Amino acid sequence: MSFWDHLEELRWTLFRSILSLVLFAVAFFAFMRGDDGIFNAFIMGPTRGDFLTYRLFCKIGSSFSLLNEFCDTAFRIELINIKLATQFFTHMTTSFWLALVCAFPYLMFEVWRFISPALYENEKKSVRWVFLFGTVMFFLGCAVGYFMVFPLTLRFLATYQISEAIKEQVSLDSYMDNFLMLIFIMGVVFEMPLLSWLLSKLGLLHRGFFAKYRRHAIVVLLVLSALITPSGDPFTLSVVFIPLYGLFELSAFFVKPAPKEDDT
Repeated sequence: MSFWDHLEELRWTLFRSILSLVLFAVAFFAFMRGDDGIFNAFIMGPTRGDFLTYRLFCKIGSSFSLLNEFCDTAFRIELINIKLATQFFTHMTTSFWLALVCAFPYLMFEVWRFISPALYENEKKSVRWVFLFGTVMFFLGCAVGYFMVFPLTLRFLATYQISEAIKEQVSLDSYMDNFLMLIFIMGVVFEMPLLSWLLSKLGLLHRGFFAKYRRHAIVVLLVLSALITPSGDPFTLSVVFIPLYGLFELSAFFVKPAPKEDDT
């Protein structure tokens, strides 16, 4: 293909990608409002005591006389709005971010379709699995963020009191900023094995690095887990630490061993 043919193909790739985002965003915008809408049922789910994660922790904790606070079905966080246009803009931005997440597999397919003609057959097989693995890990990370990291963080921070004289009020802006940040951060963090694989392919990372710094990584991940879930409860700490440590070991699995000359 000539330069202009590549440019034309890129133009259509961008057009199809943007069109898919727009269609998803319009669909989410249409079904966002209402008592049974996406915002109330999905995004506001962690603010209520009957949220799936809380009920699961309550069921697990009842067997060991732990986590009794998760059995409080009356738990509820009321959000307030103090800016006139915030709810409208939240409606629009949330529709866009949800569209970006749901359209992610198709966007990856468009990227694959654009670059695949430049690859050899053996490279196509490798890259195809890389895109599939990266997509699955991104969604898995978002799910961990939504069902585990964000609810635990929200519940602790929203109920923490430095003084009983202070009334806790959570603004819509603050809630959405933390909601989107924690969920997307976890989606990106779960791409760590893919990033490690790419660095290994470039010769910048080998398996010896993980063996050498495993103890350091455990300490860092424990601190990170404690920051994400500052309740100090060993169970909630382990809920975050175990997936993060699992990512570390999975990254080591995808990385090539060190060259023989570096084994000394």
